[in-house]
This record gives sequence, structure tokens and C-alpha cells, in this order.
Amino acid sequence: MDLAGKKIAILVDNFYEEMEVWYPLFRFQEAGATVITVGAKAGETYASKLGYPVKCQLSYDDVKAADFDGVVVPGGYAPDHIRRHPKANQFVHDMDAAGKLVASICHGLWVLCSAGSLLKGRKATSFFAIKDDVVNAGAHWVDAEVVVDKNLVTSRKPEDLPAFCKACIAALAGVPV
Repeated sequence: MDLAGKKIAILVDNFYEEMEVWYPLFRFQEAGATVITVGAKAGETYASKLGYPVKCQLSYDDVKAADFDGVVVPGGYAPDHIRRHPKANQFVHDMDAAGKLVASICHGLWVLCSAGSLLKGRKATSFFAIKDDVVNAGAHWVDAEVVVDKNLVTSRKPEDLPAFCKACIAALAGVPV
């Protein structure tokens, strides 16, 4: 599917899960989308759990939902850092309120738990260890490789990335998942 003209933000911070940033980044670029890394400080380089660097292109201060078609929140321990930034939580909340793609995998749902009432009454999945957090945020947790609830796409772990990216691309292209 062609994603030409689509612009996607991937949130980054230290201790991100390598596969959950780079696999979607390259997959969406391959489909024609523009992918922008967003973090606390533009120009900062963040290290993955294994030390692999990613350079942040824009800060939370620089982004607004009107400028993007989707946001991806990867896992690792980075989401615990990301959700400490009110503007990151607000950006994710605003993307959801606008009906744009909000995609999260593994521990990334920690950010969704902190982004207002985004998960309340929605179906979602995550890494099993944060199931209680997701349920306490109001979601109906499902153990599946990918769960789609309107504009929300969630997955459990790196092994789910093929299904996760396929569902994200379909959502961005306006194709029923």
C-alpha cells in the first residue's frame, strides 16, 4: 500500500526497544511515508537498550497533531521516560482525539495510559507484564498479536511487528483491517 504524503511521528527516548523503532520506521518509509523521530529534545541522540543510537528530529514542543497522520509509541523502557513529558502525552491524546493513527507496541502503552482517558472502553493489547496498567487505564485487554480498535493499533512484543506494521499501514491507507 502506498503511504506517499503521510507523515508519521515515532516517539523516542533512552532505552527504547530497537526493533520497535527501526522496523516500523523503515517499513513506513518503504511504503512512501515521511517518518519523523520525536523526543524531549530536538537533535538529541537517544540510546536503545543495547546502545543503538537514534537521533531525535523534533521535540514535543515542535509537534502538533494537525501536522501528522499517525504516531507510533514503541516499547522498551523508553515509554516510562516519554510519559514524564506532559507535551508528549498531550500530543498522543490530540492524535487520538483527531481520529488519527495511534499505534503502540509492548511497553509503549504506558504512554497511552498517561495520555488522558485514551484507553477507556477500548480494546488493546500490550506486553503481558503491563496488562494491569492497561486494564487500570480502562482498556479491555486482549492477548493477541495485534488489536485494532478504530484508530488505535496495539501489539504485544517484537515478534508481532509484521502484523503490527501491516495493521498500521492499512489504517493509514484507509483500508479496513
